[in-house]
Amino acid sequence: MGTPETSREPCPDRILDDIGGAFGMGAVGGSAFHFLKGIYNSPKGERFLGGSQAVRMNAPRVGGSFAVWGGLFSTFDCSMVYVRQKEDPWNSIIAGAATGGFLQMRQGPGAASRSALFGGVLLALIEGAGIMLNKFMSSQQNFPPMEEPNAPYSAPGNNVGTVAADSSPGWFDGFFGGGTKEAALAGDASSKTTVLESFDAPTPPSFEYK
Repeated sequence: MGTPETSREPCPDRILDDIGGAFGMGAVGGSAFHFLKGIYNSPKGERFLGGSQAVRMNAPRVGGSFAVWGGLFSTFDCSMVYVRQKEDPWNSIIAGAATGGFLQMRQGPGAASRSALFGGVLLALIEGAGIMLNKFMSSQQNFPPMEEPNAPYSAPGNNVGTVAADSSPGWFDGFFGGGTKEAALAGDASSKTTVLESFDAPTPPSFEYK
């Protein structure tokens, strides 16, 4: 099972992929939120119209905000991959902190520092949850195989045939044929095999007159 870092797109394409995914998430989530908010704030009889109008006005804006955040995060993530030359959760944590701080730079150093700390902690929680989920799923797939029941065993011999039978001997054993019958017990208690040896036919009677 691949980790979240190895299962993502390669770095140049990752930026566009994250921008599109973030815009879709923001547009869908913003549509649902603002539609319900528009229905609640609209007068009776025009609730559906008010909800639709709120979606048209606000959903693209929310999707654009998400797209900006996703594009910046992916850009910082790819930069960390290029600088550190490896893929690990630290890239995402540093990228989350850098994105949060960059978006709040206009509010001053204090707000940017708090936003960077919040972004780093949030990404650390997300990455930790992903690692724990991957370990749990991999442990579920690595159970030891179940032991199969032993196969029936046939005693070696010349011209030996194997016939399945009950554990109790038959009533007509030995009444027909001049040979002997051997029983081989193997496997579990529920499976028994009976081994029949081939027998030689008796010599035909002689009708010579003496």
